[in-house]
Amino acid sequence: MEQNSTMLGKIIEVSCSIKSALKGKNFDVTLKPYLTVEEKRLAAAGDPCRCMKQYFTSNEDLKQMLESSKDSAKLDAMKRIVGMIAKGKNASELFPAVVKNVASKNIEIKKLVYVYLMRYAEEQQDLALLSISTFQRALKDPNQLIRASALRVLSSIRVPIIVPIMMLAIKEASSDLSPYVRKNAAHAIQKLYSLDPEQKEMLIEVIEKLLKDRSTLVAGSVVMAFEEVCPDRIDLIHKNYRKLCNLLVDVEEWGQVVIIHMLTRYARTQFLSPWKVDEVVDEYSESNFYESDEEQKEKDQKLKTIYTMDPDHRLLLRNTKPLLQSRNAAVVMAVAQLYWHLAPKSEAGIVSKSLVRLLRSNREVQYIVLQNIATMSIQRKGMFEPYLKSFYVRSTDPTMIKTLKLEIMTNLANEANISTLLREFQTYVKSQDKQFAAATIQAIGRCATNITEVTDTCLNGLVCLLSNRDEIVVAESVVVIKKLLQTQPAHHGEIIKHMAKLLDNITVPVARASILWLIGEYCERVPKIAPDVLRKTAKSFTNEDDLVKLQILNLGAKLYLTNSKQTKLLTQYVLNLGKYDQSYDIRDRTRFIRQLIVPNEKSGALSKYAKKIFLAQKPAPLLESPFKDRDHFQLGTLSHTLNSRATGYLELSDWPEVAPDPSVRNVDVAESAKEWTGIPGKPKKEKPTEKFYSESEEEEDDSASTSSSGSGSASESEKEDEDEGSTDESSGSSSPSEESTDSESDSKESAAKKRCRAVNESDSQDIKKKAEGISIKRSTSSSSDTEYTSSDECSSDSKSDSESGKSRNATSNKKEEKPAQDRKTPKTQDMFLLDLDDFCPVTTPVAVPTAAVLSPSLAADLEGLSLSSSSVIDVTMQVSVPTKTHELLHRMSGKGLAAHYHFSRQPGIFGDRMVPVQVTVTNTTDQKIENIHIGEKKLPPGMRMHEFNPIECLEPGGSITATMGIDFCDSTQTASFQLCTKDDHFSVNIQPPVGELLLPVTMSEKDFKKEQGMLTGMNETSTTIAVAPQNSTRLVIIERVVKAANLGVVPSGQDNIHRFAAKTMHSGSLMLVTVELKESSTAQLIINTEKTVIGSVLLRELKPVLSQG
Repeated sequence: MEQNSTMLGKIIEVSCSIKSALKGKNFDVTLKPYLTVEEKRLAAAGDPCRCMKQYFTSNEDLKQMLESSKDSAKLDAMKRIVGMIAKGKNASELFPAVVKNVASKNIEIKKLVYVYLMRYAEEQQDLALLSISTFQRALKDPNQLIRASALRVLSSIRVPIIVPIMMLAIKEASSDLSPYVRKNAAHAIQKLYSLDPEQKEMLIEVIEKLLKDRSTLVAGSVVMAFEEVCPDRIDLIHKNYRKLCNLLVDVEEWGQVVIIHMLTRYARTQFLSPWKVDEVVDEYSESNFYESDEEQKEKDQKLKTIYTMDPDHRLLLRNTKPLLQSRNAAVVMAVAQLYWHLAPKSEAGIVSKSLVRLLRSNREVQYIVLQNIATMSIQRKGMFEPYLKSFYVRSTDPTMIKTLKLEIMTNLANEANISTLLREFQTYVKSQDKQFAAATIQAIGRCATNITEVTDTCLNGLVCLLSNRDEIVVAESVVVIKKLLQTQPAHHGEIIKHMAKLLDNITVPVARASILWLIGEYCERVPKIAPDVLRKTAKSFTNEDDLVKLQILNLGAKLYLTNSKQTKLLTQYVLNLGKYDQSYDIRDRTRFIRQLIVPNEKSGALSKYAKKIFLAQKPAPLLESPFKDRDHFQLGTLSHTLNSRATGYLELSDWPEVAPDPSVRNVDVAESAKEWTGIPGKPKKEKPTEKFYSESEEEEDDSASTSSSGSGSASESEKEDEDEGSTDESSGSSSPSEESTDSESDSKESAAKKRCRAVNESDSQDIKKKAEGISIKRSTSSSSDTEYTSSDECSSDSKSDSESGKSRNATSNKKEEKPAQDRKTPKTQDMFLLDLDDFCPVTTPVAVPTAAVLSPSLAADLEGLSLSSSSVIDVTMQVSVPTKTHELLHRMSGKGLAAHYHFSRQPGIFGDRMVPVQVTVTNTTDQKIENIHIGEKKLPPGMRMHEFNPIECLEPGGSITATMGIDFCDSTQTASFQLCTKDDHFSVNIQPPVGELLLPVTMSEKDFKKEQGMLTGMNETSTTIAVAPQNSTRLVIIERVVKAANLGVVPSGQDNIHRFAAKTMHSGSLMLVTVELKESSTAQLIINTEKTVIGSVLLRELKPVLSQG
């Protein structure tokens, strides 16, 4: 204790002396009563020699543990060694001790030993070779992980002498029962090929065998081996093409990337270009106003005969589309490049939203994605114009991202958005990032050259930047102005004079050189200023940069030729200075100019043409995007990113002029039915998944072999593809067989319908049970509505085209009725194990007051009540049906077909989430209009539509009303679709008022107040309105409110307070409306709801309704 106090006293004494010594300085010395963690570690470690000694000691401990007779000690040692490897420490010294345990009987030790050997087998090849017999024995181990690990270690030993052993091991592993081992065999193929390329032919045989594998685990790896060993052997893919397309959605992510890139190359060699039809459509798109229907039909017929997409081409596009929703950026990028290189131009736009989504990723992903978008935006601006704001620059973006976003915005600039972009560019010019500010000025220059309407505006803006304090901004502005003035120099003499005045202040060589070039080029337009500029620059000639000196010489030569009286002596002075300059470039240029412009005895014939040479008309420079020539590389590749051919890059071939024989992709029935056989003599058991995929292949073969069905399926699948993408976001997770509905047989459609009926019947029984105690008539009618709706939805999902659906379904019912009944029972039972919403959504009708719509807090309050008590909130019938109709299609636009729609407010027709819409179509022509139906739908994500049944024929002057249902997802977004006839299709859209997204409910005043009390704060919006005395009666207020919005009336005990309640169609959120009359002819309108956006919109709609006279 005394020693410690003595030591502390000495330390304090020393610190005091240090303080006094440093008193005049800005230092502060304090004592710390404790050490930091780092200081303790260093103190404990001591000198480096001790640390090294500890390291070797620990390795000796591990060696002893590995030589121990106890498995627990060995396992602990191996765990520590693998941990060292994971941390990046070198554990190669332990190789001899580890390799001894390769024959351990303990499975856990053996796994860890193989992990170690895979890491160090290539470095310690001689020691690894000693255990080669052990690895060969392990290839026959009953554990699949050991077999796979042994193969991986064997292929990691890079010694040519064991190539035959590796080859034999790969062949055996390719026939293994375990897909994991077969996957590792595919990985080993690439390693063996890099070690000994002469084995190529034998490896191709193994690849061909593995390509037939139906396991999703193997698919990606074997395609990678194919790309590495024999990418030109397209014939190996023919028979496996459809299988790979169908397996794609279930393959692991990096396998998906490899397969998509391979299939992109394959498709470019096997299918006709879908871009030709776009060019032809453009030719025929402009129709004459007085053109007859027959001429229009002839054009349509020509379009149909020109190009028909191959069903296999469509299969690839359809099966890759769901992968745009993948969480892996590489997969999304791969699908995007596939659509860019293979899809019709009208369909390629679907990738733009997914690519924009990737801009939320880290900066490395953003950089690659933006590079590809920059290339796309040059050729097809329309793809990314709707997402222009997504490319606005953020202050946190690094310079490389800012520059790419700027490039894309410049590519997307047009007359419509240029004013917005120029305002954005004005902000960017002020950026602290000078490189980015300079790039922005170049972008303004490009916009000025591309869009003539804003050329003068941009030029004036750049001239204003010349007064900027930043030299880099001024210099870049001068360079861009120089390029712009070359396009129309006659109108901008004043700008040249202004730039000449700035020459004294600008010091950046490029900017000074640009100004001198401009003055020299247009010296005849500024005859008074040009000689003075030459005089000033001649003074500073010796101090100028070489670039500026060259332009001074050019200026002197041009002035000598045009104004020799004033500038002859000046030019000779400048030429004499250049003659003795340190730079040989300046000296050579001086001699050349002197001989050319000053005639003498030695001058040749060229001196006669000196003026034409120097003052020749020069073409204006083209300000082009640096990404213009990158499109010859495949998007998403390293070569595209670097803009130069990288090692291993495989070029995309041009589209063939004549389509190769599609029958090469047909798989024989006998071949498709074969099962994977493993070790000879051990037949593999059948697996349902393999049967599942083989059936889909057979069906696709049938569809491909029939020419008539092949031509039809392209258009059918095109419609189906767009419908699925717009209405069902969950399609990305569906099974491959669901993705390939085009090629499904008619018997499957029939069986699917019957399954749906069975499910719907059982569900309708449940509904009936729940609705006991309520009117039998209502229960029965509602359940039958449910059956009708759900079966309709199911059948509409299974249809691929509205025109051919009826005949196909009728045929399938007759042909396949008996087999479908045989399969009915087991398939229905299987479906109950899955989520039924994925197959055919069963909707509970709104008319049945089964479950109450309760908030979570209210449900908690009611937990203790008996189940027999009545519901707190009941759905009620509509109080008022609006008579207002909206125009859907004008008779002039519809070629005589007119359509109007109104919201009928009939609950439960198409399900509790669908808003019923009555569409009235009228034929104003003197001819029949046939087959009126809904065609292509372009709906926002999540929105669904239940179509009305096709109208076969509408007589002249006739009118028919049909009802359809739309799930607007509680938003006022527009539902866009095509209203089609037999010969034409018209784009129309329906936008609902917010009041039609509601379902009226009734409740007691007490329940209303209770719910209202829970929806306060941010869930409440209110406003004060002026109400005329004649409009303040109860009947008038109720009439006006329920006419504007589908609300239920809640009984009120007070005369001056009127209450209304409803719930939103989609989510079932409560909407409570209160109108409280105040004194002096005012009223307070209050809306309480969780859906604050809908609440505020409804408030705006109700305010004018109540305040109008």
